[in-house]
Amino acid sequence: MEIVAGSIVLAVIILIAVALFGKKKTKPIESFPETYRRLLNEHVAFYKELDHANKTKFEDRMLLFLSRVRVTGIKTTVEDLDKVLIAASAIIPIFGFPDWEYINLNEVLLYPNSFNHETFAEEDRNTLGVIGTGPYQNIMILSKQGLREGFINNTGKNNVAIHEFVHLIDKTDGSVDGIPEFMFSKQYILPWLNLMQREIQHIIAERSDINPYGTISQAEFFAVVSEYFFERPDLLQTKHPELYNLLSTIFRQQPKKSESV
Repeated sequence: MEIVAGSIVLAVIILIAVALFGKKKTKPIESFPETYRRLLNEHVAFYKELDHANKTKFEDRMLLFLSRVRVTGIKTTVEDLDKVLIAASAIIPIFGFPDWEYINLNEVLLYPNSFNHETFAEEDRNTLGVIGTGPYQNIMILSKQGLREGFINNTGKNNVAIHEFVHLIDKTDGSVDGIPEFMFSKQYILPWLNLMQREIQHIIAERSDINPYGTISQAEFFAVVSEYFFERPDLLQTKHPELYNLLSTIFRQQPKKSESV
């Protein structure tokens, strides 16, 4: 969940991936596969709560994403479930922006488990997802295990893939600083900054149920509370109404979660 510039090992991996897959254009999927629809209904609560018209829009945007962003397995096989969960994670935070696309992402590398964010080796594994900077700025790296666990746990507040896509959204204005300026007007920037600082202090004082990882920086706080917002909107609205309302303004949506999920 950290933002890194990459390493020599990553460079080698990327060169191999480009050699194997770089010349192959992703073949567009003409119609939404029924298998994908079944997987969405089984695993993605956000999708299940949409009405028919919005489900169709969600599916169309998933297909567009998958036609433009490669998903490459590193020591693992990319299955339909992985493609569906990655694409859904990409669309969920931008669903309130109909024309928005990830211009800063070309490929997602999928590792089987957690990895070392500096060497990308299996020793001292502590990372489930990163986005690259510098020469690797158009690449995201995710753990397959972490990706799936984010959707399996229906009562949790964490989702590593949504976390990383929120970092990409934050990065669109040129800096990953927890202030996605393109998403809301300037009048909301100061209230958002004040609210972030206040909530971070509550976490530090152990008076909050928000993931302590959000105290690392404003960027991490934004990503962490965005996970909470989309994974447990009901709970966030109850425990942090001001935060829920401002995030609703930022993302231009009010996600729901049924009692049965």
